[in-house]
Amino acid sequence: MFLGLAVIPFVAGCPSSSAVATSAPPPALVVAPVEQWSYRVVKAYPHDPLAFSQGLVWYGDGFLESAGQYGQSNIRQVTLTDGSVKKRVNLDDKFFAEGATVMDDVLYQLTWQEKICFTYDPKTLKRTGKISYEGEGWGLTNDSKSLILSDGTNKIRFLDPKTMKVQREISVFANNDPKQPQYDLNELEMVEGQIFANVWHADVIYRIDPKDGRVLGVIDMSGLSAETRGDADRVLNGIAYDPATKRLFVTGKCWPKLYEIKLEKK
Repeated sequence: MFLGLAVIPFVAGCPSSSAVATSAPPPALVVAPVEQWSYRVVKAYPHDPLAFSQGLVWYGDGFLESAGQYGQSNIRQVTLTDGSVKKRVNLDDKFFAEGATVMDDVLYQLTWQEKICFTYDPKTLKRTGKISYEGEGWGLTNDSKSLILSDGTNKIRFLDPKTMKVQREISVFANNDPKQPQYDLNELEMVEGQIFANVWHADVIYRIDPKDGRVLGVIDMSGLSAETRGDADRVLNGIAYDPATKRLFVTGKCWPKLYEIKLEKK
């Protein structure tokens, strides 16, 4: 076993139709309990407080970070120890950068509403192309076969990395209750075979089974964003995992710090 993982209840949905009872009443809806997790900070590192973090990827011995906002969007190589930017490539002002991931030595970077995914050489940040896709782009990760994209709904889509065509999708529900679709799934990271997804404007990270969307756990991340209270946009949004050392990192939009954390079961 490695870290430990979890999930959280959230809102809304429409009632499902009920079956008509015959000789016996229909079985009650069973909502499986979801493991609850917390964290402890192993170490805090400097992070650029001007970086509106949208995607965070461990690569080499540091990070690739996608920073958003119109007129400020970029992709950058970041040093772990001091948070310095080794290299940065800006996007045209009409693009709002979103999630990013590296798969088969290609760096992919989503845009929010522009329906364009840019590709780069992750070592040099030289842009190598662009691919169109449908819908909005929020978070991005991969499973070594497919790109995995969130769009702010409760759907997570698996895409062909060459065409960005949808191969399949999963749906995520709070407490695995089909009456409670979990909206606002945002930054994604694949961690030991599970999709970690933060929820926009919530101090939680969901642990999701990529096969069927089942919530395996919820990680309560409250407390980390205390330094940015008062600014509604400076929320948790950045998850990166180093599989070689099994280190998990998180940060947020314009946070002055990036944290290495260890998960702990409640």
